[in-house]
Amino acid sequence: MPSISYRDALNDALERMDDLGYERGQGADLANHGPMGAEALALLGQEDEVARWVGRYRRAMEHHEPPAARFALDPADESSWRPALGAFHRAGDWERLFVRELAEAHWREVLVRWWPRLIPGLFAGLTHGLIRTAHAVRGLSAADRPTRLQLTELARGLAYWAARYTGLPGRPRLCGTYDLPAAVAALPRVPQDGGLGPGTARHRLDTLAELPGYHESLEWLAPEQAPRLLSEMTAQFADVYLGHPEVYPVPLIHGVTAPAAVRLVLPHLPHELYEPTLAQLWQVHAAFLLAFTVDRRDEGTTAWRSEVPDLPPMDELGARAAEHGDEHVIKFTEACLREYALRPDPRYPAAAFAAQRRINRLDAGGGVGGLRPGTP
Repeated sequence: MPSISYRDALNDALERMDDLGYERGQGADLANHGPMGAEALALLGQEDEVARWVGRYRRAMEHHEPPAARFALDPADESSWRPALGAFHRAGDWERLFVRELAEAHWREVLVRWWPRLIPGLFAGLTHGLIRTAHAVRGLSAADRPTRLQLTELARGLAYWAARYTGLPGRPRLCGTYDLPAAVAALPRVPQDGGLGPGTARHRLDTLAELPGYHESLEWLAPEQAPRLLSEMTAQFADVYLGHPEVYPVPLIHGVTAPAAVRLVLPHLPHELYEPTLAQLWQVHAAFLLAFTVDRRDEGTTAWRSEVPDLPPMDELGARAAEHGDEHVIKFTEACLREYALRPDPRYPAAAFAAQRRINRLDAGGGVGGLRPGTP
């Protein structure tokens, strides 16, 4: 049994990282993963490891300074806040806005108010605005009395989402006839001479509207109950992750962690927000597939069994993630195990274990990230 509770481990971690800015890395502007990683680690039953992990995480890469607030945003005046969406230099202003909102209303009320305003920009920070918000929501929903640190963390999740808000071209709608596997199979992948590097992926994201099949795909998915479609999304993109060992091993992780994050928030949202949220998720998935893959490779096969022939016991995966230390591995492992508990598909633990093998350990000095969070 852990010697410290989830609540105490989380709040201790938030206090230890309170001075970190939203992003990190020299010239990279990678998202601050500290609060997300610490919360996921505590959920994996590794509460006793959280404080030590925070120290490892802080030493691994220098973080930017927290942004200063400069000009007030008025949440009641759309002409005040809307032009600031996607303006990262206004991140401090966004944080101050949400701190004030959360001081004046219950956090669920603030979440429901801003969710429809932010969801069209879900791609923000390679979906890290959404994911950081969701981890904060899970911590708050488990607390009888939310702490100041927890409310501040939600304010920062929402602020990062707003400041890195990134709308993708086209209007996604769930009005088609395809189920998710069929939609993924039908999406044409664009070959790339000379390999697919970060610069090429960035260019593909910048030119999504010109890629064949992209606009048509936005209306391919049939309406489906939200919990079932979320499971389809996480299972399908666990499969995508397994099927592409040739791809840089971080970006495609978000094809699982983004819908898994939405699942954490869904119980706190009104039903009418479900469908537009799921439609935006599919648009993000189409963007991931077109930007980061050039063919189907080994999707939909069992080729992954040769990479991970001997899966460790399920109850060991969380401990292995904690030992590994990389924040993406921790978050991905937690999401895969949580999704597996709802739908026992072997691709979830296989994908988590594959990530633990493909991504460098936190102390190994490996690279992080993929594309910078502001990439459109």
